Amino acid sequence: MSFVTRFAPSPTGHLHLGHALSALTAFDAAQAAGGRFLLRIEDIDQGRARPEFEVAIYEDLAWLGLSWEEPVRRQSEHMADYADALQSLIDRQLVYRCFRTRKEIAEAIASAPHGVSEETFRGEALPADEEAAKLEAGEAFAWRLSLKKARSALGPAYFALVFEDETGLVRAEPEKLGDVILARKDFSTSYHLASVWDDALQGVSHVIRGEDLREAAHLHVLLQKLLDLPQPTYRHHHLVLSEDGKRLAKRDAAATLRALREAGKTPGDVCAMIGL
Repeated sequence: MSFVTRFAPSPTGHLHLGHALSALTAFDAAQAAGGRFLLRIEDIDQGRARPEFEVAIYEDLAWLGLSWEEPVRRQSEHMADYADALQSLIDRQLVYRCFRTRKEIAEAIASAPHGVSEETFRGEALPADEEAAKLEAGEAFAWRLSLKKARSALGPAYFALVFEDETGLVRAEPEKLGDVILARKDFSTSYHLASVWDDALQGVSHVIRGEDLREAAHLHVLLQKLLDLPQPTYRHHHLVLSEDGKRLAKRDAAATLRALREAGKTPGDVCAMIGL
């Protein structure tokens, strides 16, 4: 099997040191394996994505010495693909419309057993007449993946889901993320659905990303099984932390590659700063 990996940033701000670590780790792995390195622009959030940030991504990565295959896949140009994937789940009744607001979910969580959070929330479809009334009223909703229906559809295979990461074979536990949102009323996808679909479409064999996305693999392998998609190998690297020990965010202006470059830092300096 050929080695294919990718770096998939969102153009919602300037790249920082954490992005540099992800991009360089993936690029170096592809180089070492004689494989392919892809760049994908995950710009489904059109409310926050900006063309100038996309241009900056190309500039920053080129400055680091990276090269990638053309054309670059931009998710905003392929929303119909994700809508088709979602429709396949709708047709099999593996997702349901959730009309609850954040406040209502918080209230449900407050009265739920210990250990339930917004991230592990599980709900269920409304009775047909209640749902029809809400749809008639034009109420907003989210399409949530039903873990209950997924378990029923897969049977014993649900409990046999495993994936490979740097620690070896791991039993998948989608319950870690609960009934996740895969799309909304007027928006046909989410990060989880689009990312899984694109990795399969682009033949990605190795997903290399930060430790903060480790638990996402538990959900992604379930989506791959439900959508009959190939399963990649996962690798997770350490995170670059700020001076106060928190994960870097795009608002950390001093740690952006653009700011470091303007301050006279070199790509070698960046590598030293992120431990490469």
